[in-house]
Amino acid sequence: MIVMVGLPARGKTYISKKLTRYLNWIGVPTRVFNVGQYRRDAVRTYKSFEFFRPDNEEAMKIRKACALVALKDVFCYFTQDHGQVAVFDATNTTRERREVILAFAKENGYKVFFVESLCDDPEIIAENIKQVKLSSPDYVNCDKEEAVADFLKRIDCYRLTYVPLDDDKDRYLSYIKIFNVGSRYLANQVQDHIQSRIVYYLMNIHVTPRTIYLCRHGESELNLLGRIGGDSGLSARGVKFAEALGTYIRGQCILDLKIWTSHMRRTIQTAEAIGVPYEQWKALNEIDAGVCEEMTYEEIQDHFPEEFALRDQDKYRYRYPKGESYEDLVQRLEPVIMELERQENVLVICHQAIMRCLLAYFLDKTSEELPYLKCPLHTVMKLTPVAYGCEVESIFLNVEAVNTHRDRPMNVAVDRDPEDALLTVPEHD
Repeated sequence: MIVMVGLPARGKTYISKKLTRYLNWIGVPTRVFNVGQYRRDAVRTYKSFEFFRPDNEEAMKIRKACALVALKDVFCYFTQDHGQVAVFDATNTTRERREVILAFAKENGYKVFFVESLCDDPEIIAENIKQVKLSSPDYVNCDKEEAVADFLKRIDCYRLTYVPLDDDKDRYLSYIKIFNVGSRYLANQVQDHIQSRIVYYLMNIHVTPRTIYLCRHGESELNLLGRIGGDSGLSARGVKFAEALGTYIRGQCILDLKIWTSHMRRTIQTAEAIGVPYEQWKALNEIDAGVCEEMTYEEIQDHFPEEFALRDQDKYRYRYPKGESYEDLVQRLEPVIMELERQENVLVICHQAIMRCLLAYFLDKTSEELPYLKCPLHTVMKLTPVAYGCEVESIFLNVEAVNTHRDRPMNVAVDRDPEDALLTVPEHD
């Protein structure tokens, strides 16, 4: 169990959602349990901060009951849904509330890792209230200034009873404290592999506004022939796209833009046309199709019909003989994601399978959706992180290219007819 701790407007839900997205992406089933949502479901109308006063006994009973219902759901998630990590997103600002959670965890044999967000910078708090709290269901049809005033009083209610984790009294607990959105960290009793990955991830994320651009290389000679993988150069249209990409990027006037490519010719040739330095990452190389490298889908069906069907049955986990799976790619790309989280403005020029994995992380897509995400050639995906997610804009740069997207066919049986297997193969030369 990951248990959030902190006053309202300290970024707990932001951390909860982001951490959950990351853990699910690396293959650790994770779910957020937001106690505020349980409270909203129990108390249909929110009147004012008075509800959160520590001397409001009736409200205190409701709030405690909501926390207990959420804990019950955590139990069901672990036992029935085979979850591995539950993020308990609430203020958990009193020692008493944390003791209830610890007793529940001990009774059921769960490990607990606390994430406390401490912030005393008024500008960060004001920005958080503006970005997130004003759009909360609690303040629907409410005057903005009145909503801010009410929310600040709500924070004061929590402050009256807030007891932060104590470096001496709580020294036996596992936790990380994050000060002022990452200006300083304090980690204590980090117990295992998952907890250490959580700490590493939390120490790499930041909230500075930025833009990430993802695109594939320009159309390649092998794309024209419908052949997968390989290391061919760009086609004539691919060269045109590289020039158009250079014009587009220069027109964006991006401060300190970093450009990353794979080690493959088609991404390097695409980056060269932009005319600024770029960094090559081997981790960004296209999925290794093993024995199927440089074959058309028709040839794969002809030579390896069983493999072709097995891949259609579970595209995420299927590994090409002597090659890779999408699951392998996610592991290979984890350092890229960490570095993308640390950086500000980046353009990643990569490949279809790679771009699908990166998009799935930013757009919170499941492993079932990931291998079928549409990433057409000659199209830039502009990603802008916002409060609890990512805005995506798709920009086609007006240079025609072949379609390389193959949908999952209806018939995925090993003994299917070749016609059924090839039904969704895109046209090529």
